[in-house]
Amino acid sequence: MTLTASKSKKSPHASETKKPDILETDWRLLFNRELSWLEFNQRVLEEATDDSLPVLERLKFLSIFSTNLDEFFMIRVSGLKEQIAEGVGDLSADGMTASEQIDEIYKRLRPMRKRQAAYLRESVFPALQEAGITIESYASLTTKEKKLLDKYFHNNLFPILTPQSVDSSHPFPYVSNLSVNLGLFIEPNRSITQANLKHLFRQKRFARIKLPPSVPRLVPINEKNGRYALLEEVIAANVHELFQNMKTSQAFLFRVTRDADIELREDEAGDLLRTLERELQRRRDRFAVRLEVAAEMPEKMVKLLAAGTGLADEDIERVEGFVDIPDLMQLYGLDRPRLKEKPIATVVPQPLQKKESIFDVLKRHDVLLHHPYNSFSSVTDFIAEAADDARVQAIKICLYRTGKDSPIVASLVRASRLGKQVTALVELKARFDEENNIEWARRLENEGVHVVYGISTLKTHSKVLLVVRREKDKLSRYVHLATGNYNTVTSRIYTDLGLLTSDEEIGEDASNLFNFLTGYSQQSKYKRLIVAPLNLRERLLALINRERKHKEAGKEARIIIKANSITDVELIDALYLASRSGVEIDLIIRGICALRPGIKGLSDHIRVRSIIGRFLEHSRIFYFANGGGETEEVYIGSADLMHRSFDRRVEVVTPILDPEIRQYLKNKVLTSYLNDAINARILAPDGSYKRLTNRTGGGFDSQMYFVGIDSLS
Repeated sequence: MTLTASKSKKSPHASETKKPDILETDWRLLFNRELSWLEFNQRVLEEATDDSLPVLERLKFLSIFSTNLDEFFMIRVSGLKEQIAEGVGDLSADGMTASEQIDEIYKRLRPMRKRQAAYLRESVFPALQEAGITIESYASLTTKEKKLLDKYFHNNLFPILTPQSVDSSHPFPYVSNLSVNLGLFIEPNRSITQANLKHLFRQKRFARIKLPPSVPRLVPINEKNGRYALLEEVIAANVHELFQNMKTSQAFLFRVTRDADIELREDEAGDLLRTLERELQRRRDRFAVRLEVAAEMPEKMVKLLAAGTGLADEDIERVEGFVDIPDLMQLYGLDRPRLKEKPIATVVPQPLQKKESIFDVLKRHDVLLHHPYNSFSSVTDFIAEAADDARVQAIKICLYRTGKDSPIVASLVRASRLGKQVTALVELKARFDEENNIEWARRLENEGVHVVYGISTLKTHSKVLLVVRREKDKLSRYVHLATGNYNTVTSRIYTDLGLLTSDEEIGEDASNLFNFLTGYSQQSKYKRLIVAPLNLRERLLALINRERKHKEAGKEARIIIKANSITDVELIDALYLASRSGVEIDLIIRGICALRPGIKGLSDHIRVRSIIGRFLEHSRIFYFANGGGETEEVYIGSADLMHRSFDRRVEVVTPILDPEIRQYLKNKVLTSYLNDAINARILAPDGSYKRLTNRTGGGFDSQMYFVGIDSLS
């Protein structure tokens, strides 16, 4: 038996690497990718149910759990369903069919969702009430309060609501992805229906009302006192206004999740921008994969919705309590600091605090940025200085997720207006950011920036900025390489690393990388950088195998890797081989881990931990002892240890050349994660994760350790 499966139409669901050396006879040597992801979301749910956190932070994690799940269904579950529909027989890397994976997903997910709903109902809502924030039923309100909400309905809702009924001339309406809807039955009110209209309303029919996404889900009863009513209850109380002279039933909430994956075939993508715009239009018509209904919805209505969306009973989730928990994040915006974590103190690294040009600083030494503890202003200030510096000739940048109203975009526009050569590689295929990226990419184009839309067959995930500056009789290059996006919002909630350097060879590599991305240069060798899909897998395998050979030769050997996910079979195989030789390996993997640690004789030298805390762990760090001492190596970059990162993305990993920064990453950053007792969960051989301690029990917190200190302190 082999772990290698042929490519399916949706290739992320099948193993895509060559036959491994060890993993030939037993599927159980790997964890299933999808089920490992569910374990990750289970850890998010554990954060949500941690009573030591302020109540709005718990609500935030409940919301993240739901948002993660939405994307999981839109991309991963939809892909499995598509395999089943098309008769694709590929097995997952651990030997499961698509049907078996879906069955197991539903089996594991049900208790998680019950726990989420129960905790919201029994812990979060009471805690909010104790803090003076209440969500009250319309029926419990005073007559005066009901009249105020009825007035709100007429002034703010009635003109924009569009009720849709179903009959022979009105087919079942299209239900947009992730929209929240009310379903009800209507029938003639025979006592008042006008005689000349009776022939139009002879029988009961289903009607749907979409809650307008532009209107907050929580309607203030008295906002100063923290009292809210639900939008759906306000609409339901006034539903007779939408169906004049009709008898209406009780209304129930429902929500549909649709496939949202976009696949671009190379032969269709001659004009990537227009092709993607067409695909975004088609996304709204993709097939449904999940139907959420209020638990109390009558079976007749459930069956009608299932038939209308083309879903089977196993695709229906009967929700106990609140439908679409992320809508409650409206409360997180309240000015209630005691109900949230205290803001952290960010610092600017000491070398950048001086009143001198950042270019002068970088001529002397590299600078490491550790976000969110180091302010992202160091990056935006660097780009702003480059835009205004008369000696800067060119700025080139890879933009993946930038966000709206970005100061970086403003600086690029200003640089272009000042006559500099500005190039922005915009990754249009950044999932769920496609429309936003198209919008501001066109703005950059209109300002004279050279905008390149990446490569149709690859997703450009690298985070690279190159500044070219004329200094005396030559051009000097300054580079920023990072693990995270050029996004000022996520930089405050993601842990990431960035390197500012003037190293000549890294600068030359960055130039060659942009030539490849913008001009399809056939660059095949880089002096310093490791670039996917060119040589990233090959180089990482070589580094792992080198540690194995060091161990076999009696030299110091150690591997520490921090990444978001590890699923690549060939890389896992190499780690197993290294472990067999006695190499001590620590993996700090936030999310999916297909590698099974702790198997005697195979992976008993491998330890895996996941850090889930206040900040989203996003940095990727690779440490190799390489015999020990001054020869040890550290790398940072944009790549995870996944098939897509090696084969279908442009990723960049850079060596850390500065000895001081290298020691900081090894002895402070990686060591802190390995000593964490608060946010860490340890992966067991059976696939379960065990938390070391709870927050009230005390212990070392790797995330809080870095708050308020300089990156090299």
